[in-house]
Amino acid sequence: MALAVASRYARALADLVLDPARGLPPERATVELAAFEQVAGSSVDLRNVLLSPAVSPARKRAVVARLAGQLEMSRLVRNFLYVIIDHRRTAMLTEIREAFQALIDERTGAAEADVKAARELAPAERESIALSLGRMTGKQVRCKFSVEESLIGGLLTRIGSTIYDGSVRGQLGALGRRLAE
Repeated sequence: MALAVASRYARALADLVLDPARGLPPERATVELAAFEQVAGSSVDLRNVLLSPAVSPARKRAVVARLAGQLEMSRLVRNFLYVIIDHRRTAMLTEIREAFQALIDERTGAAEADVKAARELAPAERESIALSLGRMTGKQVRCKFSVEESLIGGLLTRIGSTIYDGSVRGQLGALGRRLAE
C-alpha cells in the first residue's frame, strides 16, 4: 500500500518535471529532493517537526519555505513538498524520492550504477568506466564509486538487478568452482 502511494506522488512529480513548459531539469529536481531529505534526516528536531501531527501544516510549510530558501530550491519542488505536508505523507519522503528517481531514469533512459573497485580510481578512469557502461547498457549511466579492497583488483558493478563481476576475487572464485567440478 505504502509503495503504491509513494509511486502515485512520484508519478505526479515526474509528470510535472518532465513537462517542457516547466523548465526544471529532472536532474535538478532529483538533487533538490535528495538535499531536502538529507537535511530533514540529519536533524532530529526538524524530523520531529515534520512528522508530528501536533505541529500544524502551516507551521510545517513555514519550516519548508525557510529550508527551501537556504537550499535554493525550485518553486515546483517546494510546492510538491507542501502537497506532501498537506496530505500527511512526509514520513514517505524517502520512498517517494526513490520512486521518483526510478521513474525519471526510466523515462529519460538513464541508469544508476554502483561501482566497487579494489582501489581509489582516478577521475579519468571513472569517466572511462561511466562511458563504457553507457555503451554496454545504451543508457546514460550515473556511477556511484566506492572502494572494496577485498576485490583484490578489478571492478564489481551493479546496474539495477544485473551484476558485472570483473574482479580478481570473482575470477578466482569462478576458477575454484571449475576446478572443483
